[in-house]
Parts: sequence; structure tokens; C-alpha cells
Amino acid sequence: MKTLIRTAATAAALATVTVACTSTAGGPPPRLKTSPLGAIRLVAYSSCDDLLSGLREHAAQNVSAYGFGNILPFAALAEDARSAIPNAKTDAPEHSTTNVHEAGVDEPDVVKTDGNRVITVSNGILRIIDTATRKVTGALKLTEGDQPGPPADLLVSGDRALVLMRGGDIMYKARDFVRPGETKYVLVDLSGQPKVLSTIKPQGSYVDARMVGSTVRLVTRSQPDIAFPEIKEDASEAERVKRNQEAVRKAPADAWLPKIEITDASGTVKKDSVKCERISHPADYTGTSLLTVHTIDLAQGVTAAGTDPIGLAADGDTVYGTGGSLYVASNPRWWMPVLRPVEDTPATTQTSAGVAPAEEPTPTEPRPSTDPAPTDSPRTDAPAPTSASSEPTVSALPEPTPTVPPEETEVHRFDISSPGAPSYVASGKVPGRLLNQYSLSEYDGHLRVATTLTSQDGQSSSSAVYVLKSDTMAKTGEVGGLGEGERIYSVRFIGPVGYCVTFKQVDPLYTLDLRDPAAPKVTGELKITGYSAYLHPGAEGRLIGIGQEASEKGRTLGTQISLFDVSDPANPRRLSQLFQKDSGSTAEWDPHAFLYWPKTGLAVIPLFQQTESGAMVLKIDDSGVSKLGMIKHSVNQAGIERAMVIGDSLWTLSYDGVQVNDAATLAQQAWISLR
Repeated sequence: MKTLIRTAATAAALATVTVACTSTAGGPPPRLKTSPLGAIRLVAYSSCDDLLSGLREHAAQNVSAYGFGNILPFAALAEDARSAIPNAKTDAPEHSTTNVHEAGVDEPDVVKTDGNRVITVSNGILRIIDTATRKVTGALKLTEGDQPGPPADLLVSGDRALVLMRGGDIMYKARDFVRPGETKYVLVDLSGQPKVLSTIKPQGSYVDARMVGSTVRLVTRSQPDIAFPEIKEDASEAERVKRNQEAVRKAPADAWLPKIEITDASGTVKKDSVKCERISHPADYTGTSLLTVHTIDLAQGVTAAGTDPIGLAADGDTVYGTGGSLYVASNPRWWMPVLRPVEDTPATTQTSAGVAPAEEPTPTEPRPSTDPAPTDSPRTDAPAPTSASSEPTVSALPEPTPTVPPEETEVHRFDISSPGAPSYVASGKVPGRLLNQYSLSEYDGHLRVATTLTSQDGQSSSSAVYVLKSDTMAKTGEVGGLGEGERIYSVRFIGPVGYCVTFKQVDPLYTLDLRDPAAPKVTGELKITGYSAYLHPGAEGRLIGIGQEASEKGRTLGTQISLFDVSDPANPRRLSQLFQKDSGSTAEWDPHAFLYWPKTGLAVIPLFQQTESGAMVLKIDDSGVSKLGMIKHSVNQAGIERAMVIGDSLWTLSYDGVQVNDAATLAQQAWISLR
């Protein structure tokens, strides 16, 4: 979920990036440990008894002394659905839309426009701005009380908006508040004064959503609702694990089945849960996390069938969608040793497992029992479940020897080509970790996956692109060896061609030929200082890069916008570079913040510097990048987060309001306060 970020926060983020680029010690790089790559069979539970037995045992093998930890998120053309919804206006001026990964697949964002209206949500208030009068014509408070509302995003189809809300770290003073980590979806009618049609509260944390036509698929993630016993303070970690395992093995199936609460416009509440027969699982799973996919057709509203949820006993934090497929991927998690009681026999060995991020050094000691609970569920290649009747004794537990599991990413595919709930297709696994959703791309019956694999000691890394068959998720081909000792900073797949940027001290831009799925290959490489954190297709044979310039030692210096000539895959070259010293942009990590209007070559990125912030307006043509000017919101020096083209005007959004400027001269035309 994207939120408006103030200047201080973004400046701090820039400082973090600046100091993060350091060189490593010399010497031969350690060997990278890889894991087998292949499809993971999806298996449906045959009954609630089957579900309960499997989830209990797998979860018991993966519970830690701290329980499961808190699950927190880490951030084909479709027909126009406007005609399907009454009162939707079609005579709109020419306008830009949210910068999305795949054409026709809309992504949630803080602001949407259909040309006639600008719809935005902030501080728990949805507002409608008429683009002709440039005035707020409707507002709807979605929470009660005087506290700021929770972070929220929007999806809009015709005269229906779906507001996606997730609680933060504070309690909101409202009768209908959103608790920390609780997800709330609000369906709003925009045809007149905005009004709530229904409110959906699924159990779990909001991961992401995609909309094709007027149909939205929403992904949430939950963990078992199990009350773990209070244990005396001087209890050993092994004893804590054993008691938690006992609690897991006694938990009912209902503890794993995600609940859902739907309130209609009259206030009538309907409560339900995901059914056992609608939950599947991979052959290898932990039982500590469950993904739920909800379906809402905005044209029809929430029907008697509710959100038609389906579940998968798996984890996930990255969502990628096409017109016919929805992919949910799970990145490796923070590593933490898991103590498991073992039989009191000399032949038994103690194992532990968890997950570490690419840059996390391998721990050499177990985490002390006084450490806070981990922020993510431990994930592990679980051993065969042990019988509940042969529980181990605690007294004979040896000291654990923590080991780091292979760094790998699971990807689950759902078929969304038909109306209604998705259907499971297959799952796959690849070594390494994703950067973001742009590391995934479906094309011509195959899924391309770009990952970085880091050695267990954190001193060596390499990246690769894997090609999987989309119907089985089995590997078809791969090309590796990208950026030895570096990690991926950006990826973009455009048809049968791929572009990958790796960085540590210099920026190699790799061009990839993916026409033959069985034999992908690197065709060209360009080394320049700095890096591109986001890549965007430009005119034919052109690629736009947004990122940071850097010294030859890898220290970042400020924002750079690059225009690459990629017409010759064997010889990519940079045609133009615009450098803004000591600055950063949210567009580096949030593509929704980047506006590119191909008709005129207009481009806009938010820019923050130590003394000011605003939006830098650019002209990108076939030969270069030039700066046209800066747009600033004078109120509180608010940081600009989004830009839109509507007719002949450029609209920019900040935390405080919306400003309208002439797209050609950049002269200010209007200010609309959102405070």
C-alpha cells in the first residue's frame, strides 16, 4: 500500500541509500548455495479433518518460542468497464492514468481520475474533485473521530470506488476503527454525493490487489488465531517451543480458516469464513500462514455470495497480474532459528531453519530468548510430521546449531480469465529473492522471474532470470551470472526482451533475448556510474531510467534520469542524462509516482532535496532528456507525490492538496486544499 510521504521521511530514505553503498573485502567469493528448481504441486484438502491434521502438524513443526510472529507486508488489454456501470461518464477529456505494470490491469493508488473527476483518499476521507470547476464536489469520511485515518488506496471503475484500508500502529478514535494490521475494504457509490454501499473486513493483512475490467482480486495474508500459553519467565527456549507446539496441536480447524465480515448499506452484518474445501496447499508448506484471494465485481457490488474467497496454505508479499493470471510470490524472510524438541536418543540431530533477507549476515549464535518476537513467520522446509502420541521430552534437548535455509522464492499462479473466483493453476520455486513485482513477467505462455541470490555469509551475490512454463510452473530455461557481487536494482520485461540493472559500484544494464524460452541469453551490457531503480519503456528503441548517479566507489550523489538507446540489443548506450545533485525521488521505488505522457514527451517525478521539495517536470524525446521546470506546493512545503495530465493541464497531488498548472507553460491555474 502506498502512502503520501513527507519530505523529512524521503530525505531520510535518501540518506539511507547514500550510506548503504560500500565495498566488500577482497578475496575469492564464497560458493553460492542453490536449491533445486521446479514446480510445486498444489493439493486441495479433501475434508476439514484433512485440513486440520495437515495444518496442525506443519504449523507445530514451524512454531517458535515466540509463536508465529507478526505477519506484515514488506511495497493484456481488458475491455473498458465504464459502459457496464450506470451513470458512468464517457465524454471525458484526454487524461493519464495510474502508471501500471501491465496495460489493462489497474493497480491501487492514492488517486484516480477518469478525466471528469479526480478521486483521492487521505486521512480516512474520500474526496471527489470536478476537473471542470476544479472544486471538491463530494467528500465522505470513512472513519469516525478526530484522529488521522489509516493509510488507504483506491480502485475505481465507473461510478464505483473500492477503498483499501489497512490499520497502522495506533488505535483510531472511532466507533468503526481499523485495528493495527486489520484490513478493511469499503465500496463507495460515486454517482452523486459519495455513499458507502458495503464494508468488507477480511481477517488478515492486506497484501495487494489488481483490477481487470470492473473485477477486483484482493490478496490478504493471515496466520492461525491460536492463543499460546503464558510460560514462566525462566523457562528455557526449548520448553517454550514444546508448550507452543502443544497449543498448535490442540487448535481447531477454525483457528486457520480466515473470517470475513460484510456490512451492507443498511448496517446488516453478515459473518462467514473461507470453507475447508476452498483451501489448497503446496506439497511443502509451513502451516503458519494462509493466503486468501477475494473477488469483487465493482459493477455488481458485493453479492449474496460475498467476496467468493479461496485460500492457499502459503505465504506471499508480492503480487503481479495480467489479464488472465494473478501471481503471488513469497520472498525469503528474516532468518530466525526454530528450536524443535527431539527424541532422547543419541542418533537424533537437532535442526533449525528460518529465512534471511539477501543482505542479512548469517547468524552464528541462536537468538537469545529475550529478543522481541520476529516480524515474520518462520519459513522452513519442514520435516515429516511427528506423531502427537510420541511427543519428545524437553530435558534431553541438545543446544541447537542454527542453519540458514536456501534463499528461494515461491510463486503461485491463479487463473483469473473467467468471471468469479480464481482457480489455482500451479506453483514454482526459484533460487534467490525478488526485487518487486517488476521482477515477474508473463509472456507467450511463460513466466520470467529475475532474482538475486546471496551467499550465506553475505559476501557474494549473483542474479539470474528463470523462465517457467505458466501452466505447470516448471523450469524451461535460465540465464545467470548477471552482476557478480552485485544485486538487482531494477528489472523491466518488454515483450521478448528483458532489461536488468545490477549495482554495487557501477551500473551494468543488461539486455536479454528471451525469444527462446529454453535458451534465454544476455545480448548486451552497458557499464556506467550510478544505477536506474526504475525502468520505463519510452519511444521505439528507447528506455527511460530513474535512479541515482554515484561515484566510481558507489556512493550515491543525487537523482539521475537516463535515456537509453536499446535499438541494438548487442550495444545498449546512454543517449542522455539529467543529474540533480543531492536529491532523491519516490519514483525510484514507487512507479506510481512516475508520470510519462508519450503524446508530448512530458514526464514528471517527485523530487526532494535538503531545502525544498516539489515535482521536476521533464521533456523526454527521441534524443534526450531536458528539464522544463519545477512545480512546488507552497503550503507547508508539502512533498508532491503524484502527477496527472488532464486535458491541457498538469495536476499534482501532495499531502495538503491538489495544484493545477498549465502543462505547456507550468503557470499555476488553481489550488484545491485537502486539509
